[in-house]
Amino acid sequence: MQKKLIRKLDLEMLLSQIEPHPSPKPSLEQYTIPADVAATILYIAAYTHNDIVNKTILDLGCGTGRLALGAAFLGAEKVVGVDIDKIAIKVAYENSVKTELKNRVQWIAADIDVVHGKFDTVLQNPPFGVQRRKADRKFLEKALEVGKVIYSLHKSSHKDKTFIKKLKTCGTAIVPVSPSSFFKKFVEEHGGTIEAVYAMLTTIPHMFNFHTKRKYEFVVDLYIIEGE
Repeated sequence: MQKKLIRKLDLEMLLSQIEPHPSPKPSLEQYTIPADVAATILYIAAYTHNDIVNKTILDLGCGTGRLALGAAFLGAEKVVGVDIDKIAIKVAYENSVKTELKNRVQWIAADIDVVHGKFDTVLQNPPFGVQRRKADRKFLEKALEVGKVIYSLHKSSHKDKTFIKKLKTCGTAIVPVSPSSFFKKFVEEHGGTIEAVYAMLTTIPHMFNFHTKRKYEFVVDLYIIEGE
């Protein structure tokens, strides 16, 4: 079990080895979380809030495993990754072999509805609801049902160029922001409390036919939520 402090650079290097989905589906919004963004989330969870090391971790909609494997690398007691896509789970397993973390993560190919019980921490990069409206709400509801603490990534409403410039020049990669009123209401109605929200920049490459640029840069918000 990993107890010593892991350098963020070492974590990013591990995450960069993890293969993305070979044939992502637009309908499932299967965008691989960038290694630097995943490392930032995991580092905040592990070393700012003590929610990774020796904890039970659930990665909802785990894709090919970046958040789950990163948590295992940092010293989680138990990690479970769940995704409805069997190909994603197959690649996640292969990534666990490649990173020598095969025995540290359990992979489940199923809808997130099958998940029950309680986990110390839920990590998730859910669909943003761009292709299917409200797709992220199902993930939030399940996370609040089974997680004591939730780290959930969502597309931000902060789009102005001044704010993006601030993110690029702040030197910390994250900026504290206020939660959206809708998001706050939704979380509270489901028994949760928003503890913090951090904005950060992320990029996705050209992946689908409807993409017109080589890459897209936009702001995402990391919500840290206390469950019931």
